[in-house]
Amino acid sequence: MFSNTKINAVSFGEVLFDVFEEEKKIGGAPLNLALRTASFGFPVAMISAIGNDEDGKIICDYIRENNLETSGIITTQNYNTGVVQVSLNERGSATYEIKFPAAWDFIEITEKSKTLVKNANVFFYGSLVCRNEISKHSLFELLDSNSKMFKVFDVNLRKPFYQIDILKQLMDKADFIKFNDEEILEIASELGFISEDLNANISFISETTKTPAICVTLGKHGSILLWKDIFYRHHGYPVKVADTVGAGDSFLASLISTLLSDSTPENSLDFASAVGAIVASYSGANPKIESTEINALIMKSV
Repeated sequence: MFSNTKINAVSFGEVLFDVFEEEKKIGGAPLNLALRTASFGFPVAMISAIGNDEDGKIICDYIRENNLETSGIITTQNYNTGVVQVSLNERGSATYEIKFPAAWDFIEITEKSKTLVKNANVFFYGSLVCRNEISKHSLFELLDSNSKMFKVFDVNLRKPFYQIDILKQLMDKADFIKFNDEEILEIASELGFISEDLNANISFISETTKTPAICVTLGKHGSILLWKDIFYRHHGYPVKVADTVGAGDSFLASLISTLLSDSTPENSLDFASAVGAIVASYSGANPKIESTEINALIMKSV
């Protein structure tokens, strides 16, 4: 599946604890992306910030244990490691209360993070990290520091932490954008395009931002991918959902990993859809899953 595991990936943004009713689990969309990508054998580095606290130490230890480079993670003295309160409805869909400020709002560039990005082939970033000026400034500086890396923008609209003008700037920087269906309709509408047709919305965003590749996830209904001027559709895999936390992140990490390993768009969507579905069947964002489990789900639908 992965013919090219020499791709160096860097993920920029929040690392935190997702706090459920009875337990807390390590998460944050950029970290979820990094962890899943690293699980496929790719070298991955994380750029973020933690507090000088026990939560930060636990996260860094966990990251190292899962083969991520941690030299791009700084420790802040004045802010605690990030925490998010997660509420699940009866279908396992999550809503989030994201504490502010947190250490990851204050990600400052270091010589180590500059070097990581200079050597990166793939750069993952999201929108939530731009809620504070310091991390936002660092992100834009790093995005402009390496014109050759493949920039993957993972849109995460979390009210009230986004503005349409910043989202537009982030999209303009991207080579690949991932939305869910609600996000792309909202953003396209804010930019003046009103339509319920998802393909039309994708084409509008692609043309407006000059982004050649876009994927929209549709929950249990699958996903749509625009890749090299062609639309692809996958109808997803039915699973019993434990919770949806991190499923989209694992889907995106799997999709990018396969696409950049020269897999076909059809096979890439198939693999990513299976991984995302399996993650949703577990509790928490980063369950360990085996290739045999992924292959079994794919073969079950054949």
